[in-house]
Amino acid sequence: MPTAYVLLNCDLGAEGDIIKKIKQVPEVLEVTHIIGVYDIIVRVSSDDMFKLRKIIKMNLKHIDKVRSTLTMIVIDEQENKK
Repeated sequence: MPTAYVLLNCDLGAEGDIIKKIKQVPEVLEVTHIIGVYDIIVRVSSDDMFKLRKIIKMNLKHIDKVRSTLTMIVIDEQENKK
């Protein structure tokens, strides 16, 4: 199942509203408010790469007050068993 991490840089103070909108996207697995160059990191997954690309393009990149994004596609995922 294709998965990506999307980092979002937002207008100052807009993080809460943006996170609320992101949580409404069914394919979003995780959304975290972070500190640094980017303000939010989103883990999103879909059935195929075409759908994943469409979700990122239509549901994340065009949210009002998102300045820029950086998308990283997962190529191999390892589970940390403790």
